[in-house]
Amino acid sequence: MTEEPALRRCEEHGYFRGKTCTACGSDGRYLMSGEELGHLGRIMAGVLRHFPEKFDIELSENGWANIDELVESVRDHRITLHWLKPHHLRAIVETDPKGRYQIDGNEIRATYGHTIDLELDHPTDTVPDSLFYPTTAEEVELLFETGLKPTDRKFVHLSKTYEQAMEAGRHREGSPIIIEIDARSAMEDEIVICQAGTVVYLTDEVPSKFMSMIDREGESDDGSVPGD
Repeated sequence: MTEEPALRRCEEHGYFRGKTCTACGSDGRYLMSGEELGHLGRIMAGVLRHFPEKFDIELSENGWANIDELVESVRDHRITLHWLKPHHLRAIVETDPKGRYQIDGNEIRATYGHTIDLELDHPTDTVPDSLFYPTTAEEVELLFETGLKPTDRKFVHLSKTYEQAMEAGRHREGSPIIIEIDARSAMEDEIVICQAGTVVYLTDEVPSKFMSMIDREGESDDGSVPGD
């Protein structure tokens, strides 16, 4: 697994990950190492998606936690992170390429990946016409019979592009099969789909009538390439 780059702050352009600011080349001010960033990211994911009670954190019905309370709890539970301050969490959120987290005022939440019951209030007016879902050869036939339903998470997670679905699918399968979702028709049929983060979309389920197969070369059944 590739180690995360260090987290830094450029006085002119804000937080960034890596050795130098991509806007001006400045070294910036060091905030934390890649190892610390990875460690803290796993804690944030655990607390905000799965087990807030283990860190004595109470989430709102929409998944929000108080940033100051979260920082204090992490420092109490992880002595190696005794230096943690709220601006470190803000830096992680602002530089996350997938938009895994969201900050509003002094509150923070995970945007997707939850295994706990929440009422997420993400936007529904930014959903593209088509979305994509990765699966395996063993599962694909069953999915076309039953439709897409949550398994280990509370919502079905869909990807914005074919390539992003491939990336997500490779965590489970070396050569995933990609299903295309007719998101426009699904929403016209009152299936609620919302945008969570920058590349992930959530829904309670997708009936099979809105699904079509994408072959391993990225072509749909009409011969076109998604995204062309």
